[in-house]
Amino acid sequence: MSDNEETFEGADAGASSTYPQQCSALRKNGYVVLKNRPCKIVEMSTSKTGKHGHAKVHLVGIDLFTQKKYEDICPSTHNMNVPNVKRTDYQLVNITEGYLSLMDDAGEVRDDLKVPDTDLGKEIVEKFENDESILVTVMKAMDEEMAVGTKTSKD
Repeated sequence: MSDNEETFEGADAGASSTYPQQCSALRKNGYVVLKNRPCKIVEMSTSKTGKHGHAKVHLVGIDLFTQKKYEDICPSTHNMNVPNVKRTDYQLVNITEGYLSLMDDAGEVRDDLKVPDTDLGKEIVEKFENDESILVTVMKAMDEEMAVGTKTSKD
């Protein structure tokens, strides 16, 4: 019996990385899982019902982490997975060997996020080198995390 108990110990309310939502209920600028990747919906169009009676929804999404474009077509009555997307602001404490050292509101420090290989990454490093106090916004979806924005923090 103790084998079963262990399986559920780490679960919390947000245990699932996705949840189902009917295709017709999805909206532009919302999120959806396309080709097993969390995406932001940038285009959406619905075709008329055909002779078999299903309207089809054509979705175009941009991957939240790689910026790759994905497309999918789904009957409007079917369910699609929607990623649970969470954004958290962290205080930038340090940058060590390409990794961000970030502190949350509770004072916990994490050093496991890489500086992004984008213009945002350059901006974070530049502001840090200029001794600016900034908050880094980290987006988490489907067990992936990435810094997606900065704000100047008010000390």
